[in-house]
This record gives sequence, structure tokens and C-alpha cells, in this order.
Amino acid sequence: MTEILRPIGVIFRALDSIANIEFQDIDLSRRQYLYLTRICEQPGIILEQLADLVKVDKTTVTRALQKLEKKGLIVRKNLPGDRKSKQIFPTESAQKIYPQLQREEAYSNQTALKGLSADEQSQLESLLNRVAENVDDDWHQVKKGYQRKY
Repeated sequence: MTEILRPIGVIFRALDSIANIEFQDIDLSRRQYLYLTRICEQPGIILEQLADLVKVDKTTVTRALQKLEKKGLIVRKNLPGDRKSKQIFPTESAQKIYPQLQREEAYSNQTALKGLSADEQSQLESLLNRVAENVDDDWHQVKKGYQRKY
């Protein structure tokens, strides 16, 4: 059996650990950089969309957002016509550090893909997107309380 998930996990943990260390100087920790990047990319995103995008539960995202809000990096505004949901926007401070987040992501991508041809990179991206799609339905079902049968 091919072991694809273990190397993916190793890659994720290594790059996440590096980013957590490198972003200490701008007071971002424990994946806060990930949430902030997505908010800068999609200003006005709502919590449920952000949680789905990064595949974590809403409670985890809520805690991270509270910390980012306390640091003055995001603001939440009521969604027009829906008092329950709030849109999340980056502040000016967040916009100033966003280029650093982009540079780190680009560097990490470049490092991870070193030695792969453009065709191999494209093929890898396509295959990983398919793998992510395959897992997405299970993630949603388990989050709703269903048990997978294996």
C-alpha cells in the first residue's frame, strides 16, 4: 500500500513549525498566520467559510480570531441581513504584514518543489487537489457526527 499521507503530514508539520518560529517576531503563533493569510485573501469571509477552508472546527477558528482581534489584526462586522454571522476583515496592520506572509508561503513552496519540473509541479498540484477533494466529504460527514466504516 502506498503511504502518501505520512509524507504529507511530515511536510505540513515541518513547514508549520518553521512558520510558527519565524512569525514570532510579528507575534503570530499556532497557525494564526494561516487564518490571517486567508482573511487577507478573502476580506469579508465568515467564520464557517474560514473553518471549512482550513479544515478545522469552528471553536478552534473562534479562539484564533479572538487572539487576532485582540492584536488589532482583524475586525468583525455584522453581515447585512444576518445578525448571527459576522464578516471578518483584515485591519491596516494586517495588510502591512500580509506581504511577509506571502513571501514565506512562496519561499516554502519553492523549497518544497525544488528539483521538480514545471510539469511535475502541475501534476503534483492536480493530484493533491484530487486527494483533498476525496477527503473533503469524509471530513464534512465526520464533523456532522457520522462514523466512517473501515
